[in-house]
Parts: sequence; structure tokens; C-alpha cells
Amino acid sequence: MNNSASPESKSPSQLIDVRIEELGDWRGWMLSQLRGLIKEADPDVVEEWKWRGVPVWEDAGMICTGETYKAVVKLTFAKGASLEDPSGLFNSSLEGNTRRAIDFHEGDAINAEALKALVRAAVSLNKSKARK
Repeated sequence: MNNSASPESKSPSQLIDVRIEELGDWRGWMLSQLRGLIKEADPDVVEEWKWRGVPVWEDAGMICTGETYKAVVKLTFAKGASLEDPSGLFNSSLEGNTRRAIDFHEGDAINAEALKALVRAAVSLNKSKARK
């Protein structure tokens, strides 16, 4: 399959831009909002494009992925089970020992401050493990 969004010709950030535009509905808007909050929380975040088209945000290791499905935009935190979640944002993948996710549905409000706190906690955890 050869198209204008081929990974060979675009940076990960450009590929995420293309995904947001291609979605063209509430999912694109939601992914864009979440992306902006991740960048606000961690200005040093690195955007990647993995696993056949999944946006990934990293800093000293993976922070989270941003998957889009028909009825949900899912932010999966790679080490979410090790993070404090005082605001109770995690609402998916709760049974695992490692990951935790937040499913956003059409019309859901984003708790921006709580999400940014989770991102910062994930970065801190990554950096603490990287030092060891």
C-alpha cells in the first residue's frame, strides 16, 4: 500500500497530524486535545509512530499510546499500574499488572490537570528507572 502518509516520507509527528486529519470527527479532535495536553505536561516529549500506525509519546521510555477505535480514543499508559491516579482517570485495562488506560468517548470532558499530572508521573517513573 503506497499513499501520501507513508512512514518513509513523513516524521512521526507529521504522521500523527495526518491521522488526526483523516479521522475528521470527534476522535480526531479528542486525539488532538490529548496530544496537546501531553506536550504541555512534558515539553521534552518525543512523538513516535509504531505498530502499524499508533501514536506513541516517549520520554526516557514510553509514556503512553493514543489508539483510535470506532467508539473510543484510548490512551494507554505503559506503566500505568505503577502510577498514582488520585483523580481516577484510569477506566480501562485495569486488570493487568503493567498497563492502565483511559477510554475517551464522544462528548467526554477531559480533566486536563489530572491528565497532565499522570503524564508527569509517568515521565518521573521512567526517569527514575533509567537512573538505576
